[in-house]
Amino acid sequence: MPDKIFPVKNRRKNKYWTDTTREPEINFLENIPKNILREGKIGLPQLSESQVVRHFTNLARKNYGVDDGIYPLGSCTMKYNPKVNEDIAKNSNFSDIHPCQKTEDVQGTLKVMYELGEMLKEIIGISAITLHPSAGAHGEFCGLLIARKYFEIRNENRKIIIIPDSAHGTNFASAAMAGFNVIEVKSNKEGTIDLKILEELLKQHSSNIALVMITNPNTLGIFEKDILKISSLMHENGSLMYYDGANLNAVIGMVRPGDMGFDIVHLNLHKTFSTPHGGGGPGAGPILVNESLKDFLPVPVVIKKGNKYLLDYDIKNTIGKIKSFYGNFSVCLKAYCYILSAGNSLKEISNDACLNANYLKVKLSKFFDVPYSKNTMHEFVMSAKKYKESGGTALNIAKRLIDYKIHPPTIYFPHIVEEALMVEPTETESLESLENLIGTFEKIVSEIKNNPEVVINSPVSTETKRVDELRALKEPVFKE
Repeated sequence: MPDKIFPVKNRRKNKYWTDTTREPEINFLENIPKNILREGKIGLPQLSESQVVRHFTNLARKNYGVDDGIYPLGSCTMKYNPKVNEDIAKNSNFSDIHPCQKTEDVQGTLKVMYELGEMLKEIIGISAITLHPSAGAHGEFCGLLIARKYFEIRNENRKIIIIPDSAHGTNFASAAMAGFNVIEVKSNKEGTIDLKILEELLKQHSSNIALVMITNPNTLGIFEKDILKISSLMHENGSLMYYDGANLNAVIGMVRPGDMGFDIVHLNLHKTFSTPHGGGGPGAGPILVNESLKDFLPVPVVIKKGNKYLLDYDIKNTIGKIKSFYGNFSVCLKAYCYILSAGNSLKEISNDACLNANYLKVKLSKFFDVPYSKNTMHEFVMSAKKYKESGGTALNIAKRLIDYKIHPPTIYFPHIVEEALMVEPTETESLESLENLIGTFEKIVSEIKNNPEVVINSPVSTETKRVDELRALKEPVFKE
C-alpha cells in the first residue's frame, strides 16, 4: 500500500475510486541546483491572438518578394513560383517521412526522384544524374570533384581551369576549393569568349588544362555562338566542358547543353524550375554527367529495378557523399511538379523570358547605354556611367527604385561593364508590369537631371534610410 492515495475519476460510473497502484509524485526541482533555478516570473508578453497576427503581418509587409511585385534581379531568375507546388511539397505523405526509413516504405518518394532525374536527363541531353548538391555553388564543387577524380584515375595531372571574365563568382571559388588553378579569359567586343585567347591558352598549357567553365548564355545574357567550336577545341585537348546552368531559363526546351558538347552540367532547380531561393535558400543543384563520368557520381543514386526503386551505393569510382542523405527533396519535388505542369510547353518559358528581356532592353536603351546589345536573351546589362557625375550611380538608382516599390536589379556585375545594372524580368511578368518598370526608370533619370539629391539620398520612404555601407562593413555592430 503506497503512502498516498490518489482520487481518479471513473469515467463510466462518474464516480471517484481509489488507485492503489500509482506511485507518489516526485519533486524533480529538488535535484536541480538552486543557483540555476529562476526565482522571478519569465516575463512573457500577454498578447491576444489578433495582436500577434498583426505584429507578424506588419513585419511581412516590410519585406519584398515576387508576390509583392517585379523582382528583376539579373542572373538570379526570381520568377513567380506556383503555389500548388508548395501545397504538394507540404503534403504529409512527403513531409512526414524520414530518410532512414526502408526503401520499400518510401517508394513514392524514390519514384519522384527517379522520374525527375529521367526528365532532367532528357531536357539536358546527358545520361547520368545525381540530385545531391544543395545549390548551384555546391553543384559546381561536386562537378569539379568528379572532374578531379576522373583525371586522377587517368594519371593526368591537370590543374588548370579556364573561366571567362563574365562568369559567376562562384565558378572561381569552386575551382579553388576543388584544388584547381584558374586562368581568366577576357571577353571579345561582342561579349563572348575570345577564341584567339582560348586557342593561345591551349597551346601554352595543353595537358595541364582540365576544363573550361561556361555559362551559356553568359552573364551578359549573350549566347556563346562559338560554343561548338569551343567544345571541339577542348575535347581535342583531352579537356572537359563544364556547363554552369544558372541561365538555363533562357534556353530550356530550345537547345540542350549535352548537344553543345558539355560533359558536366549543374542545374539550379531553384532558378529554372519553380522553387523560390531568396534569403540564401532553399536550393538544389543536381549534377548531370556523360557516360565517361557516371562512375564518379556521389552515392547513393536512385535506380529502378523492375517495379521497385532502390538506392545504389555500388558506384566504382564514386567521390563519396557530398551531403547527408539524398539532397533537398522538397526542392526537387517542386521542380518535378513544375516540369509536369509545363509539359510540352517548356519551350514557351524560354521564349517568353527572352521576349520580356529584349522588350525591356529596347525600351530602356533610350535612357541607358547597353554596351553588349547583340544576341541578348533572357537578361541584359545596361550602364549608368553617363549619369555617374550627376549622382546617378548604379547604386543610387537601385536605392531609388526601392522608393517606387520595385526591387533593384543586380548592380556592379559583371565587372566588365562600368556602373552595371543587370536586368532579368523573367517570363512570368506581364506587359503592364514591364511598362511600370520602364516608366519608373524614366522618372528616376528625370530626377537625376532635375533633382539629383533625392536620388543620392534614397531611399527616403523606407523605415531604414540610407546606411553607411562602408562603415557597416568595417565596423559591424552585432546585437544579441
